[in-house]
Amino acid sequence: MASIADYYAGKNVLITGATGFMGKVLVEKLLRSCPDVNALYILVRPKAGQSMQERVTDMMKCKLFDRVREENPDFHRKIIPISSELMQPGLAISPEDVERLTACINVVFHCAATIRSDEPLKHALQLNVIATQQLLSLARQMGNLEAFVHVSTAYANCNRRHIDEVIYPPPVEPKKLIDSLEWMDDGIVRDITPRLIGDRPNTYTYTKALAEYVVQQESSKLHVGIIRPSIVGASWQEPFPGWIDNFNGPSGVFIAAGKGILRTMRANNDAVADLIPVDVVINLTLAVGWYTAVHRPKSALVYNCTTGGINPFHWGEIAEYWHQQVNV
Repeated sequence: MASIADYYAGKNVLITGATGFMGKVLVEKLLRSCPDVNALYILVRPKAGQSMQERVTDMMKCKLFDRVREENPDFHRKIIPISSELMQPGLAISPEDVERLTACINVVFHCAATIRSDEPLKHALQLNVIATQQLLSLARQMGNLEAFVHVSTAYANCNRRHIDEVIYPPPVEPKKLIDSLEWMDDGIVRDITPRLIGDRPNTYTYTKALAEYVVQQESSKLHVGIIRPSIVGASWQEPFPGWIDNFNGPSGVFIAAGKGILRTMRANNDAVADLIPVDVVINLTLAVGWYTAVHRPKSALVYNCTTGGINPFHWGEIAEYWHQQVNV
């Protein structure tokens, strides 16, 4: 059986969400640990006055890529940006690029999503479910595709006390929901959202559960792997300890507390702070791509990427550790 690095040698990989936190780490890890990978095609949209190419250039200047830059100063030649917009039909990929991707892609990593917990339902549905459907439609046209890896979340099924590595029945049939919301104005959707999401806390977890079901429906036509990370935080080891590029989730809390901006916080001391380093998630992601391609499972395999089950760390322990550091 070939090693993971050997498997990716000569392969063409498509990555969504490559300019995001996890996506950047995935790009860096592939370039550094699988140096013989042929090309990384990344879906990018213009944003905040920056063109697609400017965003990619800025991304490659990031300190995250310092190790790759030292080993291969021309690493940027392997990164091929593809203009795309997840909110548009067909992901707004040009016919020329569709032809190019369907002819050469071997592995797809779908990392793109909105992770905002307060995202309006229509917007979350478009980004997390409809865009996933359209990417799967594109993937079915790829004649050389060996693996489709979807990054979900451990909280897609947070309404359950115990979560196995299986795909649970969706809270609603995705097509019926999409068709129903299409004619409703934003005010009506906002009013009925609490009833729709039921016992899930927000639209993020609700739409990620729907997306898992959408991916599962294609597992008879594609070789599929689904990864469910918990709360993704700073890197543990790679490419260097402690790298992070955002203030999302616990990072924002830690920074605000360290600066004295956040003095108090309501929390359950006994609740598990299920943090997982981003490099652990990305290592699993690449391993899942390799395993899916080599073993070709007949149904979608699910991988829970969490720490709470085997090495639980509680919010009360974090607070105690924080106080110790402050008082040193």
